[in-house]
Amino acid sequence: MSILAAFTVPHPPMIVPAVGRGSEKQIEATIRAYERAADEIAALAPETIIISSPHSVMYADYFHISPGEGASGSFGEFRAPQVRFDEKYDTVLVHETERLASIANFPAGTLGNKKPELDHGTTVPLYFIRQKYTGGMIMRVGLSGLPLIENYRFGKLIAEAVENTGRRAVFVASGDLSHKLQDYGPYGFAPEGPEYDKRIMDVLGRGAFGELLDFDETFCDKAAECGHRSFVIMAGALDGLSVKASALSHEDVTGVGYGICTFYPAGEDSSRHFDEEYDRKAGAELAAKRDKSDAYVKLARLSLESFILNGKTIPIPDGLPEEMLTKRAGAFVSIHKHGQLRGCIGTILPTTGSVAEEIITNAISASTKDPRFDPITADELEWLDISVDVLGEPEDIPSADMLDVKRYGVIVTSGYKRGLLLPDLDGVDTVEQQIEIASRKGGIRPGEPVKLQRFEVIRHY
Repeated sequence: MSILAAFTVPHPPMIVPAVGRGSEKQIEATIRAYERAADEIAALAPETIIISSPHSVMYADYFHISPGEGASGSFGEFRAPQVRFDEKYDTVLVHETERLASIANFPAGTLGNKKPELDHGTTVPLYFIRQKYTGGMIMRVGLSGLPLIENYRFGKLIAEAVENTGRRAVFVASGDLSHKLQDYGPYGFAPEGPEYDKRIMDVLGRGAFGELLDFDETFCDKAAECGHRSFVIMAGALDGLSVKASALSHEDVTGVGYGICTFYPAGEDSSRHFDEEYDRKAGAELAAKRDKSDAYVKLARLSLESFILNGKTIPIPDGLPEEMLTKRAGAFVSIHKHGQLRGCIGTILPTTGSVAEEIITNAISASTKDPRFDPITADELEWLDISVDVLGEPEDIPSADMLDVKRYGVIVTSGYKRGLLLPDLDGVDTVEQQIEIASRKGGIRPGEPVKLQRFEVIRHY
């Protein structure tokens, strides 16, 4: 049995009358759409309601499935403890999803924080659903900081578990849209906010799930959305299926975007395997980029591939540009996978006899010794996007006024603590951000006296 239907819904606690105490009347269109979605779920009479929630347990590199027999929750933290929920988990579906993840070596399961209390990303949808339909169990899943494509694949895994267990299930993807739609909103305004809401409602309204994977994560961060990964997991659960999509409502009167859409499978469609389409497109782009990369990047790739595949450090190869053999400089090797950082390590000042040696050494460190990440494995090599920054001599500066986030990197020093940030990075738009991130990387607390240095880089792709 495949997923019967799927729904994208918001989770503002104020929409519950006992919480909103009249303020919920601002979003009447959302309430009406929510009630319609709940009616449709009741008509389907699902055995299991799968809910993906941004406010459940979330890890950077793991998808958490709520464990145990069930969980309770209320709106107590929103001054309405009398609105309570006692839900039973579908342990059969949970165990099958976890089994499939284990077989596929996919990072999902019930390990980690138990968090028995139901979060409001789960209880707000349940508030409307349980008014119309009291049957069925639930399965609650959290999101992950992994790339969007991995969230899509998690949805596919869930759909396979539904098929294997024969469950009649619906998928409820809980998530607000942008939180930066109005100056008077809780998070203020950003131009990316309205752009995100317009774009996401268009994509969802057309059921164009492949386009969900095209959203740049820096853009999503600037829009301050919370539901995108939830929607992507849902899309994965409908992989390979034609869908009838309907956009029921969208409102932004509170400064936060609330959108409700419904999706009904309408038969198999081989053109809608969007993970395969993504892999083909990304693979072709990376192959073209590898062909065009210069000697610096090709050396970094050769070094890390040799070490990962054979455990050996390569000697300096023949045919390198003379400058790589005679110049000494610090160098950073940065590795990305599916648009996300996968490793970055380098040296501020030269530690070897040449830039070439610096790159060979730092490519190995970036791919296998960055403490923020697990070592890169052989099956990841084809998806790596590598760049090399060769650093100029650091220059002492008296104040932050002499920094420019696009032109200069920064070194922040306080006593024996030191943090560095390269220039021209996605999502770093101000000098204040640049200094704050560099300080945090160096373990320098706010208010500590610091010394600033700037440096330029030559970036190689």
